[in-house]
Amino acid sequence: MCPPDASDSVDEPLIRSGELLSRATSRLLVIDVQQKLVPLIPNASRLIALCRRLVEAAQILGVPVYATEQYPQGLGATVIELAEVLGKRPAKLRFSCVETLDWGVASGQGGERFQVVVVGIEAHVCILQTVLDLLAQGYQVFVAADAVGSRGELDCTLALDRMAGAGAIITTSESVMFEWCEVAGTPEFKKISQMLKGG
Repeated sequence: MCPPDASDSVDEPLIRSGELLSRATSRLLVIDVQQKLVPLIPNASRLIALCRRLVEAAQILGVPVYATEQYPQGLGATVIELAEVLGKRPAKLRFSCVETLDWGVASGQGGERFQVVVVGIEAHVCILQTVLDLLAQGYQVFVAADAVGSRGELDCTLALDRMAGAGAIITTSESVMFEWCEVAGTPEFKKISQMLKGG
């Protein structure tokens, strides 16, 4: 049997895995990276840097960015490193932030943004409850494990395990950015590649 001629498939679009992110169907959600919480989180400076990098990559690639704050009167505002690159940040009292987002139920059809990348703190409280609610509404949820945190390591580890068990895709911030880019050589990829080289 002869192998297929490579020219036969030149014009056929590549069938991509449904497990991959697309910039056309994604949103980025930054949850509660606030002044009075951050000092309690291990490796907080790295978490903030990765969240900011994801925000900047999303802005380069046209991915909408959303952010929230949990009871800012008590926990303070979003840290300045993120606040300066984020838009409005609605306040909330419920740990899950889904009701503040007003996105509706995802259908996963056409160009609708049914994929949500979630980052922020705390993994076992606001992240976990938001992720489970988003999954219940039909969203495909990706959690960048290197850009979420909790005060306790065990809390964070078990929260990530629980989210994965519920159907969330656990990934890393760099994986998110490369999936959004999809190909090398574009002006957007070059900008993001320079960001990654910067540490």
